[in-house]
Amino acid sequence: MKTKVLVVDDNKAVRTALRLVLSPHFDTVATGDPQLIPALIAPGNVDAILLDMNFGSDRLDGSDGLFWLDAVTQRPEPPAVLMITAFGELPLAVEAMRRGALDFITKPWDNDVLVARIREAVARSREARRLSREAGDAGSLRMRESERASMTLDELKRAHAEEVVARCGGNLAAAARQLGINRQTLYNILRKP
Repeated sequence: MKTKVLVVDDNKAVRTALRLVLSPHFDTVATGDPQLIPALIAPGNVDAILLDMNFGSDRLDGSDGLFWLDAVTQRPEPPAVLMITAFGELPLAVEAMRRGALDFITKPWDNDVLVARIREAVARSREARRLSREAGDAGSLRMRESERASMTLDELKRAHAEEVVARCGGNLAAAARQLGINRQTLYNILRKP
C-alpha cells in the first residue's frame, strides 16, 4: 500500500505544486482548510501531514500551524507531521520540533529532498509507534505476571487451561490433547472456581 500524505496549505498554487511533486511517490490528498484535518485523519490511514504554518490570517507567526500541530500530535498514534513555511525562522522551527513535528521545511523546497524527508519522517514515526506498542505489550505482560504471582496453583491451572482453550478456538478435545490430559480432567479444571 502506498504511503498516504495529507497536504494542508491555504495557498492553492502551493497545494497544486505539492500534489504534482508528491503524487508519483505517495497517495496524496490536499486541502486548504485546516479545519478538515480531524476528519481526514480520523480513519487512521494518513501516514504523514505536510502542514503549513500560516493560514490566511494577518499573523505570520506560525501560531496557526502550531495549533494544528498540537491537535494532531495529541491523538493516539498520530501521523508524522512535517511543518512547511515560507517564513522559516530558527525559533519557530525549534518550537515546532519541541511540540512533535518530525521536520521543518522552508519554501521554496527541493523536490527530491522533500520526498526523502517525508519518507524519513514516516519511517521514524512508524518505528516510534512500533516501540510504543511493544512497551505497552511489555507493561501488560508485567502486570499479568504480577497478577499470576498472587494466584493459587488451582487458579494458575485454570488460567492456563482457559488460554489453551482460547488458542484452540474453543475446541475442548484439541485443548485437552495439547495439555496432555483427557477431556474430563480439562472439564474439572475449568469448573473449579
